[in-house]
Amino acid sequence: MRVLLQRVADAWVDIAGRATPPSGAGLLALVGFCDGDHEGLLAPMAEKIVNLRIFEDAQGKLNRSLLDRGGALVLVSQFTLYADLRRGRRPGFSHALAPPAASRLFDAFVACCRARVVRVETGEFGASMRVHLINDGPVTLLLDSAELGMDSPMNP
Repeated sequence: MRVLLQRVADAWVDIAGRATPPSGAGLLALVGFCDGDHEGLLAPMAEKIVNLRIFEDAQGKLNRSLLDRGGALVLVSQFTLYADLRRGRRPGFSHALAPPAASRLFDAFVACCRARVVRVETGEFGASMRVHLINDGPVTLLLDSAELGMDSPMNP
C-alpha cells in the first residue's frame, strides 16, 4: 500500500461535474494498492496518516498532527502509484491490485479513516477525476507499507 500525502490549504475533487466540498486546511492522500495488500494494512496506515506531526505549532515546528489541529482528509484512489517504469517509455501497472479488490480495500480504508477523523471526503474509485489542491508548505510525503514494516509482501 502506498500513500502520497500532501499537506493542503484546500483540496477538492471534481467527478463528472460534481465536486466534493472544499476541504480547507488538512491533508490530501492519493492511495494505491498492490498485489498482496490486505485489510491488516489499513488501520496502521490510517493511524500513521492522522498522527503524523506535519503541521506547525506556535513556534513554527512540525509538531502537530491532523488530529491535533483538526481539518479534513481527502482520499483519492490512485493505482498509478504502482507504475513500473523500468522498461521503455510506457508505464506498466501489472503490480497494481486488480480493480475489484482495490475498490474493496479503498472503501475499507475510507471507513478506517472516518473512524479517526471527523471529516473525510473522497473521490470515486475508478472514475476520471480532476483533483484540485493548494499545497501548504509544500509538505509531501510518500508512505509505503513495505518500507514502514507494515507487512506488505510486494514492493516493486
